[in-house]
Amino acid sequence: MSAFLDHLTETADRVTVALDALLERPDGPEQRVISAMRYAALGPGKRLRPFLLIEAGNLVGGDERALLRAACAVECVHAYSLIHDDLPCMDDDDLRRGRPTVHREYDEATAVLAGDALQSQAYELLADPETHEHAAVRAELVMRLAKAAGPRGMVGGQMIDMAVEAGEETDIGIITRCQRMKTGALISFCAEAGGLIAHADRAHRLALEGFAHDLGLCYQIVDDLLDAEGDESLTGKRTGKDAGQGKANFVSILGVADARDRAARLADQAKAHLDPFGKDADMLRELMDYVLARQS
Repeated sequence: MSAFLDHLTETADRVTVALDALLERPDGPEQRVISAMRYAALGPGKRLRPFLLIEAGNLVGGDERALLRAACAVECVHAYSLIHDDLPCMDDDDLRRGRPTVHREYDEATAVLAGDALQSQAYELLADPETHEHAAVRAELVMRLAKAAGPRGMVGGQMIDMAVEAGEETDIGIITRCQRMKTGALISFCAEAGGLIAHADRAHRLALEGFAHDLGLCYQIVDDLLDAEGDESLTGKRTGKDAGQGKANFVSILGVADARDRAARLADQAKAHLDPFGKDADMLRELMDYVLARQS
């Protein structure tokens, strides 16, 4: 696992350096929103989604520059989603990754605009010819990311998440749908993008997408477990907020033991999707183990 952690850190550093170069520098009368964008996107983070995209793409022979730029686009969308998720009208969080959230460091209006701008930045990156020589591939990347982030993806999942409350008649199917959209859609895009950039064959692309699908659901279950029983000094954010807000999640419906068991079964299932790649996929298998055991 130490070799994996070193590789994860090295990849996160590469993504941060690339993002630093790609994002605008604060200047002019609009500099406050640019500063807030950079605060959100360049702050501390594991960069798991970019890591998945790059590793999935490397597994099937993707161009390194194209993968890195696409990974930066994903991180921009992820950063935007966290900014908006933390707003008082959403989850109302003051702390993210051990730092003040963007609306606390700046203000609510600036936070909203910074999130909007980061989403725009993601599509600009993918549409740029520097990302891929083939326009059809760039257009497909833009379309798939838009779907993953939109009303049938991340945004739609967030809407369901806000609507369901613990104590209502909410079944596991609704919660699963919510989290596949809210968390899983962007994670699935990472595997899709890696295969698309590399022009991978259908069988290998389906294997990567199956892995990412189960990884995304497992990630959210672990997130719910951390909210229920995590250590704030490790998570870097407030815990117990779902129960406090009356939100239904995997833990509130299944209980801690069954939620943990389901996460473990999903991890095994995810790894099974990687069988066609043999030992070449060991880094992704370790990513699955890392997600299952994470404390933050």
